[in-house]
Amino acid sequence: MKKSFIATAILSLCITATFAQSTPSPKPAYWDDVQVIKKYDGMFAAPKNPLLFVGSSSIRKWDDAQWAFAPYNALNRGIGGAETNDIIYWLNDLVFKYKPKQLVIYVGENDMVDGKAPATADTVYSRTMKLYAGIRAQLPTVPIIYIGMKPSPSRVKIMPEELKFNQMMKDFIAKEKNIVFVDVYPLMLDNGKLRPELYLGDNLHMKQLGYDIWEKAIRPYLIK
Repeated sequence: MKKSFIATAILSLCITATFAQSTPSPKPAYWDDVQVIKKYDGMFAAPKNPLLFVGSSSIRKWDDAQWAFAPYNALNRGIGGAETNDIIYWLNDLVFKYKPKQLVIYVGENDMVDGKAPATADTVYSRTMKLYAGIRAQLPTVPIIYIGMKPSPSRVKIMPEELKFNQMMKDFIAKEKNIVFVDVYPLMLDNGKLRPELYLGDNLHMKQLGYDIWEKAIRPYLIK
């Protein structure tokens, strides 16, 4: 009886150990996206010291950014759906490896609509401070253009938090060097009202009209 129990226990432990060894560790969020970027970089050399665009889908879907800002050696490395912590995690692969001469950042909006744990303005601000600290640890003087959250018609519920976050970032950046806050929020409104014509059918991602506003807003701060 005892031998049978011991044998069963040993077999159980062996099965558990085998399962643990054969079960791969979960991939970090956006691992596949980053691998695609790496593969692309292996096929086509990225420009040296680029004007680097990084962030969530509003950056990734800026399809003509690399051409519109070609004189600045622009490079788009946005990832659709990314939240602030995702960009922090992938800083080495999305930012530092390119040795950018200037950064354009848009991220944080998705944090506030995370299905599992939607973040408040204070939480996104805290995460953004970690992102900023992480960037400055490696790129202490590289100029940064930080684009504030935009007013997406599909996300009316989070607009008060967006405005609060934007103000927090404005106040912080006003005291920092080599970083500017570009407030696109009022530029994308008409007398305080939303402009659906700036957005695709999902009322979240922008049409070229929206990107035209962004392009005009950031151009004064670009360096060659």
